[in-house]
Amino acid sequence: MTQDELKKAVGWAALKYVRPGTIVGVGTGSTAAHFIDALGTMKYDIKGAVSSSVASTEKLKALGIEVFDCNEVDELDIYVDGADEINGHMQMIKGGGAALTREKVVAAIAHRFICIADASKEVDVLGAFPLPVEVIPMARSYVARALVKLGGRPVYRQGIVTDNGNVILDVHGLSIVDPIELENRINGIAGVVTVGLFANRGADIALIGTPGGVKVIEK
Repeated sequence: MTQDELKKAVGWAALKYVRPGTIVGVGTGSTAAHFIDALGTMKYDIKGAVSSSVASTEKLKALGIEVFDCNEVDELDIYVDGADEINGHMQMIKGGGAALTREKVVAAIAHRFICIADASKEVDVLGAFPLPVEVIPMARSYVARALVKLGGRPVYRQGIVTDNGNVILDVHGLSIVDPIELENRINGIAGVVTVGLFANRGADIALIGTPGGVKVIEK
């Protein structure tokens, strides 16, 4: 199976966790796009969705799924999204698609976070994938210097502006043995909007696409 076929398999497998009559939290990226396609097949059974990006919102609306503003929703039953890396503790690096802040907000109001990913995203230690940090533009240089002090090599993601009007620093060279501690430290740097470590709020269920089928991992 190709990587895209594995992504499609987990995207459609997540459909069984969608309860009729609910508003569904939807993520961003190529794997989440497959879930959106699947969700379109039961659009008349759900109330709608809360989206973590402009791109996902447009795709949902194109399929005829009503999209609610996050401020209109107190809670979500599930949030379904991909990951750039996921470890054995269900902690993740996310933000390769620059939607990390909105993804973190939607995840925060969901009872269950369902991570959908192909097997290449499974790691023992997070950090081989550069860690995204969303930063307000005026703080970019200051935050970069602070990230260097933490042992990383921050690289400005040229030409990318987030849906929130901010910039991204991708931090290379990290071996993240304590994701929660690092998440808290980076979030404490002035000018950081959020870091793409989903450790304090990790996944509750992971659906991992493998050549032998979809592997289900529950916390």
